[in-house]
Amino acid sequence: MIKIGEFIMIRELFQKGWSITAISKETGFDPKTIRKYIKSEELPRMKKVPSKGSKLDPFKDYLEKRMKEGTTNCTVLLDEIISMGYEGKMTILRDFIRPYRVRPKKQATIRYETPPGKQAQMDWGHIGKFAVDGEIKDIYAFVILLSYSRLKYVEFTDSMDLETLMKCHMNAFAYFNGVPEQILYDNMKTAVIRHSPVEIRFNRKFEEFLAYYGIVPKACKPHRPQTKGKVENVVGYLKKNFLQRKHEPTLKALNEDVRVWLDQVANRKVHQTTLESPHNRFQHEQKHLMTSNTKPLFPIHHWEIRKVSKDCFVSYLGKRYSVPFRYVGQELKIKETLDHHLEIYDHYECVAKHPIMTGKVRDHINLKHYKGLQTTTDGLPTHSRLQSPDIEVEQRSLQIYEQLEGGDQS
Repeated sequence: MIKIGEFIMIRELFQKGWSITAISKETGFDPKTIRKYIKSEELPRMKKVPSKGSKLDPFKDYLEKRMKEGTTNCTVLLDEIISMGYEGKMTILRDFIRPYRVRPKKQATIRYETPPGKQAQMDWGHIGKFAVDGEIKDIYAFVILLSYSRLKYVEFTDSMDLETLMKCHMNAFAYFNGVPEQILYDNMKTAVIRHSPVEIRFNRKFEEFLAYYGIVPKACKPHRPQTKGKVENVVGYLKKNFLQRKHEPTLKALNEDVRVWLDQVANRKVHQTTLESPHNRFQHEQKHLMTSNTKPLFPIHHWEIRKVSKDCFVSYLGKRYSVPFRYVGQELKIKETLDHHLEIYDHYECVAKHPIMTGKVRDHINLKHYKGLQTTTDGLPTHSRLQSPDIEVEQRSLQIYEQLEGGDQS
């Protein structure tokens, strides 16, 4: 089949006065072919060359579905289709995904580098709604990053209150096995209660918490989140990479999955600025962190009020815990400690302490709480020694309490 360029050349040579024999010698075509195209008034039709199938073709329907779900991260998608049998490379995938992606506008900023052990940056990020104990709630990501190594810690919560903030910090300190000299915050209300040109005031309780670990808090200038751009980038990376992977839609599953992601992906990936992975760079920074495991955890108290039932129990998170029988009908204060125990107080002292129960067991009983109650001939407790004659105690066999005392907590 003659090409269009060759067809045009034959016509031009003929118009210049070349003979058919001369054109045949010049182009190599048969004289009959030359005569045919000299007389033809139409361009020759090009023969269609069948295109080769792409290795990506079997996966395009899946990719389009994932992009409709909001996932356009090529690294995430490549991992997924490789597990489905894809044998091609990233380049083909990027070319296919590129038209679907919106490039964000970038603003140049001056990056401030810190020495090892000097600083960390912390931020919250809202990530959507997930199931928490069967209830759909807004879920937030607590994100903290060591500025030198870029080692990251992430924890998902259903609250951003002060108690949660402090617990997440302590979990991060355990993950880092140390604490930095200072932590940089934006102007979130749980940390910074006043930020003016002449005064920066932190929440007193939160300041006490940081001082307990020897940390100095620093606040960003208002409306300048780029001051802590390192951790801002982590929040973005979390949403574009981790959250675009497949997870069970529960808070528990997210926190299990994110630890694997941190250890195997986020803290192993080579950073574009340092040209090292956070994991490798942390080996140097860890020596410069202050120790945090040489003192007890900072005490965090969250008090709740409970009324004691007729059979001497208070209820907490669907479980029941016994208290001394003299408190039947009264209101007591309870708190969950950081070592996963429940402490129960009257106005002056701790009157009962129980391990927090999990599993199917509903009641946790201390038989000492019933000492002093008389029993009937049927083995049932009475309330003859109760201080108030108006209060009744539900009658049960003491054998039941003996069976339940120190019940299964697994």
